[in-house]
Amino acid sequence: MNDTVTIAGRFNGPPRSANGGYACGITARAHTHGTAQTTLRVPPPVERPMRVDVSEDSASLYDGDTLVAQASPATVDVDLPTPVTPAEAKDAADHFDHDAYRAMHYFPTCFTCGPGRAEGDGLRLFPGRVNRPEPMIAWPWTPDPSLPREDGGLDPLILWAALDCPSGWATYYSRDPHPHVLGSLAARIERLPEPGEPTVVAGWPIADDGRKERSASTIWSTDGELLAVGAATWIALTEEQFARFRGAVS
Repeated sequence: MNDTVTIAGRFNGPPRSANGGYACGITARAHTHGTAQTTLRVPPPVERPMRVDVSEDSASLYDGDTLVAQASPATVDVDLPTPVTPAEAKDAADHFDHDAYRAMHYFPTCFTCGPGRAEGDGLRLFPGRVNRPEPMIAWPWTPDPSLPREDGGLDPLILWAALDCPSGWATYYSRDPHPHVLGSLAARIERLPEPGEPTVVAGWPIADDGRKERSASTIWSTDGELLAVGAATWIALTEEQFARFRGAVS
């Protein structure tokens, strides 16, 4: 089966490129509504029709002849921590240095984590430090009513986006921030929260393998119900790659 999809400009990551989690979700949804993993090959464009090729065991997203992303059914096998409470998330947000974060952010208009997005436009999920012995970041998140819906809850693509950047910022306090991009994301959605429902989003590192970082992220309800969980691989960019990456999306 072949079809086309266009990612709206609202759901960008870097300028003129789609948010990685959103693009992963839109590729995965073409094949399955269950748990899936998507690998990104190149920056996904926004506001441009892309072709979706679906086979028995995978879905592939193409920009012309260029393979953008590929998704297939998967599992999300991560050890879940004790849920971050709303009080812990609020404390992390209350002590967060917004000015320092804004000054160092490489893609400040990112739909998920960009400090340059207005309330209600972007998700504004920032890496607040959780006061625990193990490294973890978290943020309180109440989905805005303007976000797309599906069957009364949020569109699952928004949860894919919400699982993206918190996993990428999981090492924010343990190493110098550096430009990195999402390589792959596996996601399992247990329940779709309703717009206006308070939740807690968190991320934590799993392993650091040179230029590749593995990490995880979750979305919990305020009473600790698991709404969604993701496992991600992030790729650190060299200066040359970063320059090429920005050129590819400008």
